[in-house]
Amino acid sequence: MTAESIQSPAATSALASNPAESRPEIRNYTMNFGPQHPAAHGVLRLILEMDGETVQRADPHIGLLHRGTEKLTESKPYNQSIGYMDRLDYVSMMCNEHAYVLAIENLLDITPPERALWIRTMFDEITRILNHLMWLGSNALDLGAMAVFLYAFREREELMDVYEAVSGARMHAAYYRPGGVYRDLPGTMPKYRESKWRKGGKLKRFNEAREGSVLDYLEDFAKNFPARIDEYETLLTDNRIWKQRTVDVGVVTPEQALAWGMTGPMLRGSGFEWDLRKKQPYAKYAEVDFDIPVTHNGDCYDRYLIRVAEMRQSNRIIKQCVKWLKANPGPVMLDNHKVSPPSREEMKDDMEAMIHHFKLFSEGYSVPVGESYAAVEAPKGEFGVYLVSDGANKPYRCKLRAPGFAHLSSMDAIVRGYMLADVVAMIGTYDVVFGEIDR
Repeated sequence: MTAESIQSPAATSALASNPAESRPEIRNYTMNFGPQHPAAHGVLRLILEMDGETVQRADPHIGLLHRGTEKLTESKPYNQSIGYMDRLDYVSMMCNEHAYVLAIENLLDITPPERALWIRTMFDEITRILNHLMWLGSNALDLGAMAVFLYAFREREELMDVYEAVSGARMHAAYYRPGGVYRDLPGTMPKYRESKWRKGGKLKRFNEAREGSVLDYLEDFAKNFPARIDEYETLLTDNRIWKQRTVDVGVVTPEQALAWGMTGPMLRGSGFEWDLRKKQPYAKYAEVDFDIPVTHNGDCYDRYLIRVAEMRQSNRIIKQCVKWLKANPGPVMLDNHKVSPPSREEMKDDMEAMIHHFKLFSEGYSVPVGESYAAVEAPKGEFGVYLVSDGANKPYRCKLRAPGFAHLSSMDAIVRGYMLADVVAMIGTYDVVFGEIDR
């Protein structure tokens, strides 16, 4: 012990009589959360001001995934930007495409064929299930439940096969087109090949649902999916640890939900029965039967219940779409050469058709002067596309309304006073994807 560390009895007595002076001044400290953190769901950077484990302030920093999507859209013919929409919210691909092609169709004043509208409705709901399965698995993983991730991806892979069957791509489909969809639903499904993991009877069992058309495959999926959702709920809904991590955590009051411009499950979890599929129907949503799940506590647990219930409702809609599509064959693209390419048969015999094909895919088509806003009920909330046309073959202005941007803006107001672990739960319940937030 050094001489400097030895205190006189008088000094020790003085400290004991005034303990506040013996402690150093306590100050908040700043913590950097992300952008490399797995629970940041991409490239979110949060600067948290902490008092111990309690959050005093949260400052979200975005822009690390900014790709200039809106300006890129303004530099290309309309059809060449459909692929950009897939890369915004890259787990809700076809819903993004839907809003974009709707805005173009409004400007062109065209309506796709009936069958194309039913196909769009069906794939919007397939996309909703894909999104919610990704959310369920990753959010559970963030909060310590690993098995749910494996269960959710089991069904997700089955639906990704449907994406691949109709578009050739498992994620970035570019399947919706102004005037309809790229092509009709295939009459066959891709099958598993023999491998060291799948042989003999096991291979036959895996291919059992793939013997028919895409619609047969989806009919079989929709029949089995409710039992799979029951499995997710068995793992989580009454799980004591799950409820401790989510009940009364991240409460969003109705006033806050409206003030921050929330939509989708974030808004419905706070008691508002608002869903564009019901309030402003598009495609064939006015002709299908489904319910809007609503809860009133506004916490993470309620938003979990809503997304699980939405998967059940999406399954109902898919069943109705499959039934209609099986009974009603027909065209899936307008017979309008302004927006639709000639068939391959026509190009073989007609030089003019071949020239039209090349001009359509290189120069595109001019759109009448005007402006249009089209919005869809994407899995995360209202996704909107605002287009301004000056009569050229590319938009004069494109502005995207991303639900995740509005939700993330509320982070500071919602998480103040909660613990650091609750911030992870809150990021998960926002269901953020930075392709659409950063754009």
